[in-house]
Amino acid sequence: MTSPFLPYSHAPELSLDQCIKCNICVSACPVAAVEDYFPGPKYAGPQAARFRHKNQNTPDRSVDYCSGCRVCNMVCPNGVKIAEMNARARGDIVRQGNVPLIQRLRNNLIARTELLGNLAQPIFPLSNILLSNPVIRGITEATLGIAKDAYFPPFARQRFSRWWSKRFKSQQKIIRVHPRSSASKIVFFHGCATEYYEPRVGRAAIHILEANGFEVIIPPQNCCGLPLLSNGEFKAARRYHENNVRKLLPYAREGIPIVGTSTSCTLTLKEEAPELLDMHDKDSRMVAENTYDFNEFLLLLHTASELVTEHLRPIPFRMAYHQPCQYRAHRIGSPALEIMQLIPELEIIEGHADCCGIAGTYGYKKEKYEISMNVGQPLFDFVLDVGGPLVVCDSETCRWQIVHGTGTPSIHPVELLAASYGYESEGALANVLNGNLPTSM
Repeated sequence: MTSPFLPYSHAPELSLDQCIKCNICVSACPVAAVEDYFPGPKYAGPQAARFRHKNQNTPDRSVDYCSGCRVCNMVCPNGVKIAEMNARARGDIVRQGNVPLIQRLRNNLIARTELLGNLAQPIFPLSNILLSNPVIRGITEATLGIAKDAYFPPFARQRFSRWWSKRFKSQQKIIRVHPRSSASKIVFFHGCATEYYEPRVGRAAIHILEANGFEVIIPPQNCCGLPLLSNGEFKAARRYHENNVRKLLPYAREGIPIVGTSTSCTLTLKEEAPELLDMHDKDSRMVAENTYDFNEFLLLLHTASELVTEHLRPIPFRMAYHQPCQYRAHRIGSPALEIMQLIPELEIIEGHADCCGIAGTYGYKKEKYEISMNVGQPLFDFVLDVGGPLVVCDSETCRWQIVHGTGTPSIHPVELLAASYGYESEGALANVLNGNLPTSM
């Protein structure tokens, strides 16, 4: 008898028989702990997958309440690919046309970050006013189901790629602290958050790379497609991923590393898109194998005694650090934490909350906003207990959720290291270093 899952090469569903029904995943699931409608990873994943068929309607739509945090994967003793199973079930629901029209419109709107950025960033003063207007937010919640209380970050005055283009054309002289050979090139994948909302993160990353002697290359690129994958829009996500593979492949073939400061984007290039979309061709694999999270790459340099660490400036503050679930899904340990430990006088308090709750676009949906905030409460409590001037976190949506849940500004670890290198800080970090924000030290 032919398995109904054979068309999925390397399908996550093929791991369902490894489930021994131990319920460890249910006990660890942050969503099941706060939401009764979601029965837990075991039931929505391997249990329900036994009754799913590629050409039949998905029997249980509660799977849509899985946030994709991958906590279930990390605690499963048998390596069942539960989160991936759930994501593909959600994709089947969308493909079968079983999502209400308004809900699908809403999901597509908040998942197309590149489209939103291209439309809204050029008119950022008006866009930011509208996004913060309670009347407009109330209308969008009533009509589209976008949570009126969810935090939308303000668009930047200038997108990152425009800044880079002007800098590149000006042929500004690059002073390298530790010159390397002319072959030492590196590709920077900036992602949508850096492009439209937080260009300061990209500028800090480039400063560090150039200070370590790398020639930075920023090729044309588009959204990694993760928001679309999370909303079951696999067809559109495939186009995004194929475009990125095509644009990044020439560099991967030359052995030039591809690094990114968005841990969600790098995980998507490495694993999420190839696995969920069954893109196991040699080109996708080559790009995946040459992609690194930014601090993962820096730690490799440090381990090889190739990272510039002389004359790092002290940053005498105590700050909370949250490692996002997307970062833990890389299965590379805690490279950001190890890199931050190199900064003199900086005290980092590591938190152990499973998830911030936002899960990309999950917490922006009216029906899931309260779940998102309840899931994030242990993290919010930890941040407030630490009481530092800033919170450090590797994921942009997690940073925004932390700001929303605690009122404490949040920054990327790369910003701290760049400041320690002597780079002129921006935003909240600049305020703290200049003594303009109170601290609890």
